[in-house]
Amino acid sequence: MSEETVMEQPTLPDLSDAWLVIIDPQKIFADSASPWGSPMFDDALGSIKSLRSQFGADRTIVTRWLPGTDRTGSWGPYFERWPFADKPDTDPIFDLVSPANGWSNRGTVDASTFGKWGEGLTRLTGATPTLVLAGVSTDCCVISTALPAADAGATVVVAADACAGSSQDNHAAALQVMGLYAPQIEVVDSAAVLAAR
Repeated sequence: MSEETVMEQPTLPDLSDAWLVIIDPQKIFADSASPWGSPMFDDALGSIKSLRSQFGADRTIVTRWLPGTDRTGSWGPYFERWPFADKPDTDPIFDLVSPANGWSNRGTVDASTFGKWGEGLTRLTGATPTLVLAGVSTDCCVISTALPAADAGATVVVAADACAGSSQDNHAAALQVMGLYAPQIEVVDSAAVLAAR
C-alpha cells in the first residue's frame, strides 16, 4: 500500500469504547538479531506508545505468541524450518519488550496461533467489539487477527504506522489486503485513531 493510500483516511466509527490490541510486542519480534526481528519495530514503537497513552491500561490488551507443544499437522514442518523458536514458552525470547510491561492491567492474552482472535480475546472484549490493532508483524499475526475478527463481526481498525512488518514490502502488502475488507477493516494512521477518540 502506498503512503498516499494510507493517508486517505476513511470516516471511522466511534472509537470511545474501542479496545487497543497490541499484538505480540515480544523480544523475538523486536530484536534485530532474531530471525523474526522486524526492522520496523523501533519506528512503530512511538506510534504504539501514543495509542497506549490515549487508551490507557484498562482499554489496552497485549498479546503474546507462544510456541506451545503441539506439533501436529503443519506445525511439525513449521518448527523444523524455524528450530530457533522451538523452545519452552518460558524462554526469555518470548518476554515482552521492556516498554510493554504495564501497558495493560489485564496481563497478556497468550496463544500458540498467529491470529489472536479467539476465546482469550473475546472473553475481555465481547463477541463483536471495536478493535484497534497495532503490533507485529503486520504480515503474520496482525493480519491473522484482523481477518477472523472481522469475519466474526468485529469492527477492526488497523493503525498502519503502529504496526511493524517483516519487511517494508510485506508490511505494505498486508495493509493492502486488509484494506480490501472495508468497512469491516479500516486501515488508517494512528493520528486518525487518536482523533476519533
